[in-house]
Amino acid sequence: MSRVGLKPIPLPAGVKIALTAGQVEVQGPKGSLRLPLPAGITLKSLPSELRAERNDDRLAALHGLTRSLVDNAVQGVSHGFQKELDIVGVGYRAEMKGKAILVLSLGFSHLIEYRVPPGIEIAVDAKLTHVTITGFDRQRVGQVVAELRALRPPDPYKNKGVRYTGERLKKKEGKTGAK
Repeated sequence: MSRVGLKPIPLPAGVKIALTAGQVEVQGPKGSLRLPLPAGITLKSLPSELRAERNDDRLAALHGLTRSLVDNAVQGVSHGFQKELDIVGVGYRAEMKGKAILVLSLGFSHLIEYRVPPGIEIAVDAKLTHVTITGFDRQRVGQVVAELRALRPPDPYKNKGVRYTGERLKKKEGKTGAK
């Protein structure tokens, strides 16, 4: 029995749900998302909540997954999602060129220009080492953060690179003969 799938999805004020055959569209103040529904999973609309229901017990995994994806869509269009990155290293920095391009200096011989996808907003603080990524689609926000971190992952020996805010790294010692 799927415990996640049985939980109701609360609908905040201002969020509209449109159920059609095989998909659901969620609209809110931040944006609009359309999600496909797997065969055998249906959504039941109540006045202040949604419930995911399944036709067969073999669909238990899809039941919980669908409920989580729809809940993420509802939260995204009503509140949005935010992730933060820290850039650590001498001369490492980030700055915005307009609203569509993030320019990163990560110790390479060239600057890296990252084109911001639609639906995502990136803000850089005054010190140029803290980047905030916001958006209404949780999957897209996570993908952008992962792509930015992959440009220069944290180095375990010098602890420099792009890391999640609050991420704790275990620093390695290096060679024992070197002083």
